[in-house]
Amino acid sequence: MIGNTRRFEPFTDAPIRVIDESGRWIAPFACDLGDDRLRAIYRDLVRARRLDERLSTLQRQGKVSFVASAGGHEGAQVGIAGAIEAGRDWVFPYYRDLPLALALGWPLREAVAQQMASRIDPARGRQMPAHPGSPALNLFTAASPIASHVPPAVGTAIAQKLQGKGDVTVCTFGDGATSEGDWHAAVNLAGAQGAPVVFVCENNGYAISVAFRHQSGSADVATKARAYGMPGYRVDGMDPLAVYYVVRQAVDAARAGLGPSLVEALVYRYAAHSNADDDKRYRPSDEVAAWKARDPIGRMRRFLEGRGLWDAAAETELAAELKAELDDAVAANDAAGDVPLAWMFDDVLAQPSTQLRKQREAFARERDLADEST
Repeated sequence: MIGNTRRFEPFTDAPIRVIDESGRWIAPFACDLGDDRLRAIYRDLVRARRLDERLSTLQRQGKVSFVASAGGHEGAQVGIAGAIEAGRDWVFPYYRDLPLALALGWPLREAVAQQMASRIDPARGRQMPAHPGSPALNLFTAASPIASHVPPAVGTAIAQKLQGKGDVTVCTFGDGATSEGDWHAAVNLAGAQGAPVVFVCENNGYAISVAFRHQSGSADVATKARAYGMPGYRVDGMDPLAVYYVVRQAVDAARAGLGPSLVEALVYRYAAHSNADDDKRYRPSDEVAAWKARDPIGRMRRFLEGRGLWDAAAETELAAELKAELDDAVAANDAAGDVPLAWMFDDVLAQPSTQLRKQREAFARERDLADEST
C-alpha cells in the first residue's frame, strides 16, 4: 500500500488482507462500502453456500448428475463480482464459479435449471452441470477443457481495446489451468498487447489431486506475472473484501488503459473436486479442518457484527428467505420437467439444412416405433 490510499503493491510476500480472522478491519484506509452493500455481500456468500449444499442433496437424489462444489471459494467469487460492471464487462468463468454467476445477477431458477437440465434452462440442457453462462450478463459459458476459455477471454479483451469503450474482461480459473499451454500463450499475448483483462486464479492448492508444488516450480501463481509484463497480486481469498478491493484496482487499471493484471486468490475447496472424486486419498483431514476454520462467511459475519450491521435475528430471517427461494427454484424446475430429446435439433442452424431435417425425421420415426413397442 502507498500512504492512506487504496493502492496495493504487486508481488507482496504475504497475501493481501483487509479483514483479519476475528473480523477486524486492518487495512490502512477506511472501508468505503455502504452498510447495505456490505450486508448484500454477506447475503451473496450465504446464498451461494446454501445453493452448494442443495445441489449436493439433489445429486444424491438423482436429480443432478455432476456437482463441482464451490464451498470455500465463495469469498473470492463474491469479491470478484463486486468489482465488475455486470452487463458491460465480459466474464469468462470456470466450472466452480456458480457463486460468481449468482452474485453477478444470474437468476437462481436458471442456475438450478442448468444443473438439472430442465426446460427452464436457456441452454436447453445441452451443457453438462456446473457450466454457468448468461448472454444478458456477458457471462461466457464455462468450458470443460481446462484453460480453453483463457484465449477467447484475451481475444475479447483485445477487441474491447480496439473499440476504445473502456470495457474490461475478467477471466477466472483454478491453479491447474496455469499448467496448461493455452494459459501461458493467452497470458503472454495479453501482456504483449496490453489487453484490458484481469486474470484471477482461484488457487485452492490442488488440480484435482495434484498439489500445486507438483505443478509448478514457482512458489506461487502471482509471481508468474513478471514474465508476462504485468503486475501480480496475492490476496487472501477467504477475505471477500480484500478480493473486492484488489480486483477493483486491477479492473480500474485495465479500464484506464494500463493493461492486464494477474490476481491470485488463495482459497480452499472444502469438498472433493467433484462428486466423482475421493479427496481423502490425497488431502489430510487436519488440513481441510484448518481451512474451514478460516471460512469467509464466518469472517464476514464477524465483521458485520462488529459494526452493528448483523445479529442472530437477521441470520434467522436470511436463512428462512434463502430456504424459500431455493425450495421455489427446485420446485419450479421439477415441475418444468426434463428437456425433450427432440430439442437437440433446435437452434443448431438459423436455417435447418437438408441433413438436419433428415436427421430430425429419422429421429421421429425411431421414437414413434419405440412408443409402439411399449
